[in-house]
Amino acid sequence: MSVRALSPELAEKARKELNEDPSRINSDIQHLKDWLSKQPHLRARTDDQWLLSFLRGCKFSLERTKEKLDLYYSVRTTAPELFSIKPSNPLFDEILSSGAILILPKTATSDSPRASMIIPGRYDADKYNISDVMAVSLVLQKIIMMEDDNAMVAGILSILDLDTVKISHLLQMTPMFLKKMVVASQDALPVRLKGTHYLNTPTGFETVFNAIKALLNEKNKKRLYVHNKNYEEMYKYIPKDILPVEYGGSGGSIEEIIDYWKKKVKEYSDWLEEDDQYGTDETKRPGKPKTAEDMFGVEGSFRQLEFD
Repeated sequence: MSVRALSPELAEKARKELNEDPSRINSDIQHLKDWLSKQPHLRARTDDQWLLSFLRGCKFSLERTKEKLDLYYSVRTTAPELFSIKPSNPLFDEILSSGAILILPKTATSDSPRASMIIPGRYDADKYNISDVMAVSLVLQKIIMMEDDNAMVAGILSILDLDTVKISHLLQMTPMFLKKMVVASQDALPVRLKGTHYLNTPTGFETVFNAIKALLNEKNKKRLYVHNKNYEEMYKYIPKDILPVEYGGSGGSIEEIIDYWKKKVKEYSDWLEEDDQYGTDETKRPGKPKTAEDMFGVEGSFRQLEFD
């Protein structure tokens, strides 16, 4: 068994908030491996650290962990467009280079959540689709699950900065895309979402905001914060210090953060390539196969969002 030891601060947080008991970790991971080996439809990673991330994301409930593992790999099969941009694809580098997705290297304290920023205005909505941006984000998320103890124990905070967003960006946020995004992130990822903070909200934002809110669970509905231009209000939740210099922080420039992640993706290139083989084979699932319609509804059944 090879798992990383947590820092004392995170170990205490994991014990108190996640029910983590170091003496049980090995047997819990072995239990999951045994279970996975008996699932004919599931092709899943079995790295100890990877499975530990799922245990932490489910507060060490073995049943919930099994459900989440199944859902995580089912989404890969039923929403392939969210996994279609591989690091070997030139589009991946273009989207990463745009700075539309930033996972901030700095945390407020040794046991604080990780913070990420989504800045849609930094990508060209005439050239790229938001599902491509989501695909890049989910690749970075895999790396986080393997190596970021702050994110996996304390959770992730998100900042959605809508500055310079155009109507073409908002039109990409179709009801079907939003549904898939919520299932892929809130439901399938073993990450505690610690809140989303909205900045520079444009006209038409309420339409998207209300559509997202309707899809979230009760806990996450209460963790949506609209600050618009009131940055001082946001700093009460996310210290200014960890933000990029362009936002008045000392967490590196946006270019430096992009370079950090480019190097990280390169470091993981073999691992990420190998990871593409995992998913589900729904023809082998005991009982009824899962379909995109079951998981996300039927495309035509959603009322399209209307922007004034």
